[in-house]
Amino acid sequence: MGCIPRLENHYPSPWMGDSDFGVYIAMTFQRRVVTVSRSRKIGRYPEARWANCALGTIQASIALLVLWSLVHPSLSFAANPDLETVLTGSRQRIEKLDYRMTGRLTRLEGDGKRTSYKFVAKAHWFSDGLRLLCEISGPGSEKTILLLHMNATGHVTIEAVLPGEKAASVLPFEHWNDPLVGTDFSYEDMVENQFFWKNQELLAPEKYGARDCFVLKSTPGSQDRTYFDSVTSWIDRGILFPVHVVKTLHGTGQQKEFIYYGLRQVGGVWSATQVEAKLQGKPGSSILVIEGGSAKAHLGRKDFDIGQSGAQAEKVK
Repeated sequence: MGCIPRLENHYPSPWMGDSDFGVYIAMTFQRRVVTVSRSRKIGRYPEARWANCALGTIQASIALLVLWSLVHPSLSFAANPDLETVLTGSRQRIEKLDYRMTGRLTRLEGDGKRTSYKFVAKAHWFSDGLRLLCEISGPGSEKTILLLHMNATGHVTIEAVLPGEKAASVLPFEHWNDPLVGTDFSYEDMVENQFFWKNQELLAPEKYGARDCFVLKSTPGSQDRTYFDSVTSWIDRGILFPVHVVKTLHGTGQQKEFIYYGLRQVGGVWSATQVEAKLQGKPGSSILVIEGGSAKAHLGRKDFDIGQSGAQAEKVK
């Protein structure tokens, strides 16, 4: 009928997976072109009619493949196994978090002056995503308490009890990029939401120091709330842990650099003992030093009550 060749027994089976359906579309396209080339019952102007038919078949098949790849981005990852390896490894690392830690957050000025804060935190991935609760104690008695929640799509919400406040409140988005207690870390820097953004691109591999690295460029979609236009991560190929990260701020193009030192594996979990943050064009830097903690803390939801007095004053073994 018309220029549509008859297809028999070529419909997708109901048990097909996503990748199987993609193959089905491509194979169906090939069968249709073969059917066209072999048919001889064409009528007047056969070359023109079947050229148009073949062109329409090609366009329709390409459109189907593009649409399917947009709805199911895993097909795109399957075409680049290294990208799938990096994303799966990075996301699984975060989805297995269950730690308590204590340490120091220090701002080092360009003239050598140091200001240090006590930093206590705990994190766990629940069925609805990651929860991170941290308490930062200043040189005096003031405290900043944060509760960050990130779901499986990278959507972040932040609650805070800031110095002078007695109750927690949602931190407005316009304050997410504010310096955390005057350091080069911002509130948003406390979570690695970039690995869960939809747009991911694997750049050419590079060495960072002595380490062979995947280089992953993450860019937010319209649905992602962030202050960054992009985040580029140098990820060690052997352990799939970041060793260097560069974030580009929206609007200004200013870059913020993060360097991870003292990588170690405890209880099967990789972590860094120090993270340094540097803001382009600003003298000095800030360093988060991990001094103690547990990588398998067996935390529950009750451990993440920001309203509980002294929630982060627990002694970490």
